[in-house]
Amino acid sequence: MVKTLRDWIRWAEQNKFALGHFNISDTEGLKAVVEASKELSLPVIIGVSEGERNFIGIEEVVALVKVEKEKGFPIFLNADHTYSLDGAKKAIDASFDAVIADGAKLSFEENVRFTKECVNYAKSKGRTLNSDSQGSTLGILVEGELGFIGQSSTILENLPEGVSETTQTKPEDAKKFVEETRVDLFAPSVGNVHGMIKTGNPRLNIALIKEIREAVGIPLVLHGGSGISDEDIKQAIDAGISIIHINTELRLAYKEGIEEGLKSDEVAPYKFLAKGVEEMKEVVIEKLKLFNKISLG
Repeated sequence: MVKTLRDWIRWAEQNKFALGHFNISDTEGLKAVVEASKELSLPVIIGVSEGERNFIGIEEVVALVKVEKEKGFPIFLNADHTYSLDGAKKAIDASFDAVIADGAKLSFEENVRFTKECVNYAKSKGRTLNSDSQGSTLGILVEGELGFIGQSSTILENLPEGVSETTQTKPEDAKKFVEETRVDLFAPSVGNVHGMIKTGNPRLNIALIKEIREAVGIPLVLHGGSGISDEDIKQAIDAGISIIHINTELRLAYKEGIEEGLKSDEVAPYKFLAKGVEEMKEVVIEKLKLFNKISLG
Protein backbone atom coordinates (compact mmCIF):
# COMPACT_ATOMS: atom_id res chain seq x y z
CA MET A 1 0.00 0.00 0.00
CA VAL A 2 1.28 3.47 -0.89
CA LYS A 3 2.05 5.54 2.19
CA THR A 4 0.32 8.90 2.55
CA LEU A 5 1.89 12.01 4.04
CA ARG A 6 0.08 11.23 7.28
CA ASP A 7 1.63 7.75 7.27
CA TRP A 8 5.12 9.19 6.86
CA ILE A 9 4.54 11.70 9.66
CA ARG A 10 3.56 8.83 11.95
CA TRP A 11 6.68 6.97 10.82
CA ALA A 12 8.80 10.00 11.73
CA GLU A 13 7.14 10.29 15.15
CA GLN A 14 7.65 6.61 15.93
CA ASN A 15 11.34 6.77 15.02
CA LYS A 16 12.06 10.23 16.47
CA PHE A 17 12.88 11.56 13.01
CA ALA A 18 11.56 14.65 11.21
CA LEU A 19 10.39 15.04 7.63
CA GLY A 20 12.29 17.63 5.63
CA HIS A 21 10.20 20.42 4.10
CA PHE A 22 12.06 22.33 1.37
CA ASN A 23 10.71 25.34 -0.50
CA ILE A 24 11.10 25.74 -4.25
CA SER A 25 10.06 28.29 -6.85
CA ASP A 26 11.27 26.66 -10.07
CA THR A 27 12.16 23.34 -11.67
CA GLU A 28 15.80 23.65 -10.58
CA GLY A 29 14.75 23.68 -6.94
CA LEU A 30 12.48 20.70 -7.51
CA LYS A 31 15.29 18.81 -9.23
CA ALA A 32 17.63 19.41 -6.29
CA VAL A 33 15.13 18.22 -3.66
CA VAL A 34 13.91 15.22 -5.66
CA GLU A 35 17.45 14.02 -6.43
CA ALA A 36 18.42 14.26 -2.76
CA SER A 37 15.29 12.35 -1.73
CA LYS A 38 16.02 9.57 -4.23
CA GLU A 39 19.69 9.36 -3.29
CA LEU A 40 18.86 8.82 0.39
CA SER A 41 15.56 6.97 -0.15
CA LEU A 42 13.80 9.35 2.23
CA PRO A 43 10.45 11.15 2.00
CA VAL A 44 10.40 14.90 1.42
CA ILE A 45 7.82 17.66 1.38
CA ILE A 46 8.01 20.27 -1.38
CA GLY A 47 6.86 23.64 -0.06
CA VAL A 48 5.56 26.52 -2.15
CA SER A 49 4.48 29.72 -0.44
CA GLU A 50 1.88 32.00 -2.01
CA GLY A 51 4.63 34.00 -3.72
CA GLU A 52 6.43 30.88 -4.89
CA ARG A 53 3.34 29.22 -6.29
CA ASN A 54 2.30 32.43 -8.03
CA PHE A 55 5.70 32.37 -9.73
CA ILE A 56 5.88 28.71 -10.71
CA GLY A 57 2.10 28.21 -11.10
CA ILE A 58 -0.22 26.06 -8.99
CA GLU A 59 -1.19 23.65 -11.75
CA GLU A 60 2.40 23.44 -12.96
CA VAL A 61 3.90 22.50 -9.59
CA VAL A 62 1.12 19.97 -8.93
CA ALA A 63 1.85 18.34 -12.30
CA LEU A 64 5.61 18.24 -11.67
CA VAL A 65 5.24 16.62 -8.25
CA LYS A 66 2.61 14.21 -9.58
CA VAL A 67 5.10 12.88 -12.13
CA GLU A 68 7.52 11.96 -9.33
CA LYS A 69 4.75 10.45 -7.19
CA GLU A 70 3.64 8.23 -10.06
CA LYS A 71 7.17 6.84 -10.17
CA GLY A 72 6.62 5.65 -6.61
CA PHE A 73 8.69 8.24 -4.77
CA PRO A 74 7.45 9.61 -1.39
CA ILE A 75 7.33 13.26 -2.44
CA PHE A 76 4.54 15.48 -1.14
CA LEU A 77 3.34 19.01 -1.88
CA ASN A 78 2.50 21.66 0.71
CA ALA A 79 0.87 25.06 0.19
CA ASP A 80 3.15 26.94 2.56
CA HIS A 81 2.03 30.10 4.40
CA THR A 82 -1.41 30.73 2.97
CA TYR A 83 -2.95 33.95 4.25
CA SER A 84 -6.47 33.81 2.81
CA LEU A 85 -9.32 31.34 2.53
CA ASP A 86 -9.32 31.85 -1.23
CA GLY A 87 -5.64 30.88 -1.39
CA ALA A 88 -6.29 27.79 0.72
CA LYS A 89 -9.22 26.78 -1.47
CA LYS A 90 -7.09 27.00 -4.62
CA ALA A 91 -4.47 24.70 -3.12
CA ILE A 92 -7.05 22.25 -1.78
CA ASP A 93 -8.89 22.16 -5.11
CA ALA A 94 -5.57 21.55 -6.89
CA SER A 95 -5.01 18.44 -4.71
CA PHE A 96 -2.05 19.59 -2.64
CA ASP A 97 -1.16 17.14 0.12
CA ALA A 98 -1.21 19.85 2.80
CA VAL A 99 -1.95 23.53 3.30
CA ILE A 100 -0.87 25.96 6.00
CA ALA A 101 -3.51 28.41 7.16
CA ASP A 102 -1.21 31.17 8.41
CA GLY A 103 -3.14 33.47 10.72
CA ALA A 104 -0.20 34.08 13.04
CA LYS A 105 -0.43 37.87 12.70
CA LEU A 106 -4.15 37.86 13.52
CA SER A 107 -5.73 37.96 16.95
CA PHE A 108 -6.33 34.56 18.55
CA GLU A 109 -10.04 34.69 17.75
CA GLU A 110 -9.49 35.77 14.13
CA ASN A 111 -6.79 33.12 13.67
CA VAL A 112 -9.13 30.41 14.96
CA ARG A 113 -11.93 31.60 12.68
CA PHE A 114 -9.73 31.69 9.57
CA THR A 115 -8.03 28.35 10.27
CA LYS A 116 -11.34 26.67 11.03
CA GLU A 117 -12.73 27.87 7.70
CA CYS A 118 -9.79 26.25 5.91
CA VAL A 119 -10.26 22.98 7.83
CA ASN A 120 -13.98 22.93 7.09
CA TYR A 121 -13.37 23.52 3.40
CA ALA A 122 -10.82 20.70 3.26
CA LYS A 123 -13.30 18.36 4.94
CA SER A 124 -16.00 19.31 2.46
CA LYS A 125 -14.03 18.24 -0.59
CA GLY A 126 -14.57 14.49 -0.46
CA ARG A 127 -10.90 13.54 -0.06
CA THR A 128 -11.50 13.59 3.69
CA LEU A 129 -14.61 11.44 4.05
CA ASN A 130 -12.76 8.64 5.83
CA SER A 131 -11.75 10.53 8.95
CA ASP A 132 -10.05 9.06 11.97
CA SER A 133 -11.50 8.79 15.49
CA GLN A 134 -10.76 12.47 16.21
CA GLY A 135 -12.34 13.63 12.98
CA SER A 136 -9.02 14.70 11.51
CA THR A 137 -8.67 14.82 7.76
CA LEU A 138 -7.06 11.81 6.10
CA GLY A 139 -6.77 13.49 2.72
CA ILE A 140 -5.22 16.95 2.58
CA LEU A 141 -3.67 17.93 5.91
CA VAL A 142 -4.38 21.38 7.33
CA GLU A 143 -1.76 23.08 9.47
CA GLY A 144 -2.43 25.93 11.86
CA GLU A 145 0.09 28.43 13.19
CA LEU A 146 0.03 30.30 16.49
CA GLY A 147 2.78 32.72 17.50
CA PHE A 148 4.44 35.19 15.12
CA ILE A 149 7.99 34.37 13.89
CA GLY A 150 8.37 36.86 11.03
CA GLN A 151 7.63 36.41 7.33
CA SER A 152 10.86 36.92 5.40
CA SER A 153 13.20 34.16 4.17
CA THR A 154 16.24 36.43 3.90
CA ILE A 155 19.39 37.43 5.81
CA LEU A 156 18.36 39.71 8.67
CA GLU A 157 20.29 42.19 10.78
CA ASN A 158 18.11 41.61 13.85
CA LEU A 159 15.08 39.70 15.07
CA PRO A 160 12.00 40.52 12.93
CA GLU A 161 9.81 43.24 14.39
CA GLY A 162 7.15 41.74 16.62
CA VAL A 163 9.17 38.64 17.51
CA SER A 164 10.41 38.15 21.07
CA GLU A 165 10.41 35.64 23.91
CA THR A 166 7.12 37.11 25.12
CA THR A 167 5.40 36.18 21.84
CA GLN A 168 6.31 32.49 22.03
CA THR A 169 3.32 30.14 21.97
CA LYS A 170 1.78 29.25 25.32
CA PRO A 171 0.85 25.57 25.74
CA GLU A 172 -2.62 26.40 27.03
CA ASP A 173 -3.30 28.65 24.02
CA ALA A 174 -1.99 25.96 21.67
CA LYS A 175 -4.31 23.37 23.22
CA LYS A 176 -7.34 25.64 22.88
CA PHE A 177 -6.41 26.54 19.31
CA VAL A 178 -6.08 22.92 18.19
CA GLU A 179 -9.30 21.88 19.92
CA GLU A 180 -11.28 24.69 18.30
CA THR A 181 -9.82 24.40 14.79
CA ARG A 182 -9.25 20.60 14.61
CA VAL A 183 -6.10 21.08 12.54
CA ASP A 184 -3.92 18.09 11.67
CA LEU A 185 -0.58 19.81 12.25
CA PHE A 186 0.48 22.68 14.49
CA ALA A 187 3.29 25.22 14.05
CA PRO A 188 4.32 27.07 17.25
CA SER A 189 6.68 29.93 18.03
CA VAL A 190 9.42 28.40 20.18
CA GLY A 191 12.43 30.64 19.55
CA ASN A 192 12.45 29.99 15.80
CA VAL A 193 12.32 32.81 13.25
CA HIS A 194 11.92 33.03 9.50
CA GLY A 195 15.16 33.98 7.81
CA MET A 196 18.72 33.88 9.11
CA ILE A 197 20.11 36.49 11.48
CA LYS A 198 23.66 37.66 10.75
CA THR A 199 24.72 37.42 14.38
CA GLY A 200 23.17 33.98 14.76
CA ASN A 201 19.65 32.68 15.23
CA PRO A 202 18.18 32.40 18.76
CA ARG A 203 18.29 29.10 20.61
CA LEU A 204 15.14 27.02 20.52
CA ASN A 205 13.04 26.64 23.66
CA ILE A 206 13.21 22.85 23.84
CA ALA A 207 11.22 22.58 27.08
CA LEU A 208 8.41 24.60 25.51
CA ILE A 209 8.33 22.34 22.43
CA LYS A 210 7.82 19.34 24.69
CA GLU A 211 5.08 21.08 26.70
CA ILE A 212 3.22 22.12 23.55
CA ARG A 213 3.45 18.64 22.01
CA GLU A 214 1.99 17.12 25.16
CA ALA A 215 -0.75 19.77 25.26
CA VAL A 216 -1.95 19.54 21.65
CA GLY A 217 -1.53 15.82 20.98
CA ILE A 218 -0.82 16.28 17.25
CA PRO A 219 2.43 16.54 15.23
CA LEU A 220 4.40 19.78 15.48
CA VAL A 221 6.04 21.66 12.62
CA LEU A 222 9.15 23.82 13.01
CA HIS A 223 9.22 26.79 10.67
CA GLY A 224 12.35 28.84 10.13
CA GLY A 225 14.69 25.87 10.31
CA SER A 226 17.50 27.67 8.45
CA GLY A 227 20.29 28.89 10.70
CA ILE A 228 19.35 26.72 13.70
CA SER A 229 22.21 24.72 15.20
CA ASP A 230 22.36 20.98 14.59
CA GLU A 231 22.19 20.33 18.32
CA ASP A 232 19.00 22.37 18.71
CA ILE A 233 17.47 20.54 15.73
CA LYS A 234 18.24 17.16 17.28
CA GLN A 235 16.77 18.17 20.63
CA ALA A 236 13.70 19.68 18.97
CA ILE A 237 12.99 16.41 17.14
CA ASP A 238 13.33 14.43 20.36
CA ALA A 239 10.98 16.92 22.06
CA GLY A 240 8.21 16.48 19.48
CA ILE A 241 8.97 18.22 16.17
CA SER A 242 7.93 16.05 13.19
CA ILE A 243 8.46 18.38 10.20
CA ILE A 244 11.18 21.01 9.69
CA HIS A 245 11.07 23.81 7.12
CA ILE A 246 14.18 24.92 5.24
CA ASN A 247 14.08 27.80 2.77
CA THR A 248 16.65 30.56 3.34
CA GLU A 249 19.62 28.19 3.30
CA LEU A 250 18.39 26.77 0.00
CA ARG A 251 18.00 30.22 -1.52
CA LEU A 252 21.51 31.20 -0.48
CA ALA A 253 22.99 27.98 -1.88
CA TYR A 254 21.11 28.45 -5.16
CA LYS A 255 22.25 32.05 -5.55
CA GLU A 256 25.88 31.26 -4.76
CA GLY A 257 25.85 28.30 -7.13
CA ILE A 258 24.40 30.34 -9.99
CA GLU A 259 26.96 33.11 -9.39
CA GLU A 260 29.68 30.48 -9.68
CA GLY A 261 28.11 29.06 -12.83
CA LEU A 262 27.92 32.51 -14.43
CA LYS A 263 31.70 32.90 -14.10
CA SER A 264 32.08 30.29 -16.84
CA ASP A 265 31.70 30.94 -20.55
CA GLU A 266 28.50 28.87 -20.67
CA VAL A 267 25.45 30.56 -22.15
CA ALA A 268 23.06 27.59 -21.97
CA PRO A 269 20.90 28.16 -18.86
CA TYR A 270 20.75 24.48 -17.91
CA LYS A 271 24.54 24.47 -17.78
CA PHE A 272 25.19 27.59 -15.69
CA LEU A 273 22.20 26.80 -13.45
CA ALA A 274 23.55 23.30 -12.77
CA LYS A 275 25.92 24.61 -10.11
CA GLY A 276 22.95 26.14 -8.29
CA VAL A 277 21.13 22.80 -8.37
CA GLU A 278 24.24 21.04 -7.09
CA GLU A 279 24.62 23.46 -4.17
CA MET A 280 20.94 23.16 -3.21
CA LYS A 281 21.08 19.39 -3.39
CA GLU A 282 24.03 19.35 -0.97
CA VAL A 283 22.02 21.40 1.54
CA VAL A 284 19.01 19.08 1.22
CA ILE A 285 21.14 15.96 1.69
CA GLU A 286 22.83 17.45 4.76
CA LYS A 287 19.49 18.39 6.31
CA LEU A 288 17.84 15.06 5.54
CA LYS A 289 20.70 13.22 7.18
CA LEU A 290 20.41 15.45 10.24
CA PHE A 291 16.63 15.08 10.50
CA ASN A 292 16.82 11.32 10.10
CA LYS A 293 19.85 10.75 12.37
CA ILE A 294 22.11 9.53 9.60
CA SER A 295 25.85 10.06 10.05
CA LEU A 296 26.94 13.30 8.40
CA GLY A 297 30.34 11.85 7.61
